Amino acid sequence: MNELDIKLSPKEILDKDFNYDAKGYSPREVDMLLDDVISDYNSFNRYVKFSEKEKRDLIEENNYLKNELRKLKLEIESFKETSEMGKFTSNNVDLLRRISNLEKIVYGKNEEE
Repeated sequence: MNELDIKLSPKEILDKDFNYDAKGYSPREVDMLLDDVISDYNSFNRYVKFSEKEKRDLIEENNYLKNELRKLKLEIESFKETSEMGKFTSNNVDLLRRISNLEKIVYGKNEEE
């Protein structure tokens, strides 16, 4: 997994203390903003974990489907070879029947003459 360049964790944001200055920001407003930032970080972390799991699942499914495709291609090739042999066999049987019919006709006519 590629590591993201994240500098702060939600806990670090929560624990951050600011120095007070006479002209500084309102601590309450800073805390409210940081609470929103923490919430966003948590949402982001959940989304990243979900996306990583979904990616792993899709890779696994893709590998499974690739294997199934290989198997089916082999079965198709095997079926084609078998059916081609069947064509030859049926052609041979067909030829033998024709020859037999021709022999009956030829030899049958010869016997009648």
